[in-house]
Amino acid sequence: MAESAKKPRAAKSKTKNVTETKPGEASTQKTPGSAQPTPISASGPTHEQIAELARKYWAQRGYADGHHEEDWFRAERELHAKAS
Repeated sequence: MAESAKKPRAAKSKTKNVTETKPGEASTQKTPGSAQPTPISASGPTHEQIAELARKYWAQRGYADGHHEEDWFRAERELHAKAS
């Protein structure tokens, strides 16, 4: 009888999601429970700031799919208007 060869399982990565802040860019790192908004830099909102606001709009709609672009562009418009 031939023995069945078992394939080794891939190890799961346990790396943390770390974001780097570029010079002149506002940090989007928050401590848990922190409700303070991140200030918008003079060069405009960061990708992370837009994504955070777009996620809030998604949550307000009950996490319904199909409107991600609408949420993103709305967040961009509002953050750019706030920066002006």
